[in-house]
Amino acid sequence: MSTETLVATGNKAHSHGPGSPVPLQARSERPTSYDVETFPAPNGREEEWRFTPVKAIKSLFEDAESTETPKIDASGPEQVAIETVVADALKVLTPQDRPSAIAWKRSPSALAVRIPNEAELTEPVHVNVASLGGRGYTHLIVEAGRHSRAQVIIDHTGAGELSSNVEIKVGDGAELRVVSIQQADHESIHLAQHDALVGRDARLHHVVVSLGGKVVRINTNVRYAGPGGDAELLGVYFAEGGQHHENRLFVDHEATHCKSNVLYKGALAGDNARSVWIGDVLIRAAAEGTETFELNRNLVLTEGARADSVPNLEIETGEIEGAGHASATGRFDDEQLFYLQARGIPEDAARRLVVSGFFNDIIGKIGVPEVVDHLHEVIETKLARTAELSATAKAALGQ
Repeated sequence: MSTETLVATGNKAHSHGPGSPVPLQARSERPTSYDVETFPAPNGREEEWRFTPVKAIKSLFEDAESTETPKIDASGPEQVAIETVVADALKVLTPQDRPSAIAWKRSPSALAVRIPNEAELTEPVHVNVASLGGRGYTHLIVEAGRHSRAQVIIDHTGAGELSSNVEIKVGDGAELRVVSIQQADHESIHLAQHDALVGRDARLHHVVVSLGGKVVRINTNVRYAGPGGDAELLGVYFAEGGQHHENRLFVDHEATHCKSNVLYKGALAGDNARSVWIGDVLIRAAAEGTETFELNRNLVLTEGARADSVPNLEIETGEIEGAGHASATGRFDDEQLFYLQARGIPEDAARRLVVSGFFNDIIGKIGVPEVVDHLHEVIETKLARTAELSATAKAALGQ
C-alpha cells in the first residue's frame, strides 16, 4: 500500500525525491496529439506508466490494424439520434498516450449518441461494447444538447484486448449522467480515454465501475467551456487476484466559478490484486471562484493485494472558493468485525456488512437503479469468493 501527494502552486517541475527513477511532471505539461509518433512505446519508467504492467498490454502499443472488430451498438428513447459519424466529428478528445492515439487512428468512424436540445429523457440510453477475443478499437461520442437531461450507460463485456476513446460534450445548462461499466472476462484488457467538455452552467455526472478484466486502465479528463460548470466524478472498483484496475483523472479548471467533486472507492482481494488511482486537479490562473475536492479510499481485504493512491493538486490562483484532497488505504477493520460478531452475526456475514457499508455512500450517488442493483450483486459474489480465499488460507495455517 502506498500514498503520495503533490500540492503545487505554479510550479513547473517536481520530483519524487532523491533516488527517484522519474521526475514528477506537472499534469498540464504532458503532451497531447493525434499523431501516434508523438508517444514512444512505454517501457514502464515513464511517470504516466510507472504503475501499469506494460508488458501485459504491449500489443496495444503496436500501431497495427485490429484483429477483430468489437461489436458496438446503442438503443434509447426515440428522440435520441444514434448514428455513425467520422472520427473527428466532435474532437473534444485529444489523445494523451500512445494507445489512445492508435485507437483514434485505427477507428476511422465513431458511434455518436446525440440528445437534442431541451430533451428530458425518462429512460437511459444503453451502449453495448462487446469484445470478441482479438485486439480491437472503438470510438464513442456522447453529446447532450442545451438544457437537456439524460443518462447514458456504457457496458463493456467479452474477451480480448480493447483500446477505446469516449468523447462527451455537455451543452450549456444540460445535465448528463454517463456510467461506464467494465465487466469483461477475467483475462481481458481494456485501455480507455474519456474526455468531457462541460458547458456553461451545465452538470456532468461521470461514473466508472470496474468489475472485471485482467488490466483495466481508464483515463478520465474534464474541461469547462464556460463559467458555472459542475462535474461529479465517481468510481467503484473491486480487483481480485491477478487483476490490475487503474483510474487516472485530470480535472482542468480553466473557467471561472466551476466545481468538481471526485470520489473513488475500491476493494482488493487475492494475491497480486492491484489498484491504482491518480487524481490530478489543475486550477489555472484565470479560474477564479473554483471549488474542488477529490477523495480516494481503498479497502485491502487479504494479504498479497496492493493499492496505490496519488492525489495531485496544482493551484495557480488564490482567488478560489476551496480546494482539497484526501486519500486513505487500509486493511479490514477488525474492531468493526468484532463488534458485529459480539452481537451474534457470523464472521462471513459481518465481513460482507462492513464492505457493503464501505461502498454504500458512493453506490447511492450513482443514481441509476439498474446499475446499483447489479453492482450490489457483483460485490456480493466477489465477497463470497473472498471468504473462500480466507477460509482456505486459515486451513493451510491450521487455524
